[in-house]
Amino acid sequence: MGHGEGMTRRRLLGALGALGVAGASGALTLARPETAAAQAAPPAASAGAQPLGAQESVQDALKRVFGDRPIKDGTAFVKLDVPLIAENGAVVPVGVEVASPMTVANHVKHVYIVADKNRIPIITRATLFPESGQAFVAANVRLGETGDVRAIVEQSDGTVLQVKREVKVTVGGCGG
Repeated sequence: MGHGEGMTRRRLLGALGALGVAGASGALTLARPETAAAQAAPPAASAGAQPLGAQESVQDALKRVFGDRPIKDGTAFVKLDVPLIAENGAVVPVGVEVASPMTVANHVKHVYIVADKNRIPIITRATLFPESGQAFVAANVRLGETGDVRAIVEQSDGTVLQVKREVKVTVGGCGG
């Protein structure tokens, strides 16, 4: 009897969010890996949605997605969990947790995972809602080579925060 409807909805939303992130990052393509360009260019889910994947520099990608909005240091609010050394660049676990009340007035709208050295730097975008209950995203990503991995968080008020960490890739990766 301690089975409340709110808990069921929260679990369902969490599972759907995890599947969406895994699908967007290519983690669900276990049987047949696709090219990075095919993974990174999913059809737009809604009118005005910005495409994730393009072969461009990280500076151009961030300018395209965030325009002239300043990207502030998010160290106080955003926790990026990624290994310092990735023994296999093809599968690198990344977790992003944001200290946010997740209310209608103040919540995390999007979490982006960006790999500076990849040919397609914006790897994943997760969309969150106040009903998500907590701002947490986890995915397995591919890293082409050693470089910075960023977690960029877009708040409901338009504020953009980021944290980054260098990850050393020793084998594999999408670049060879």
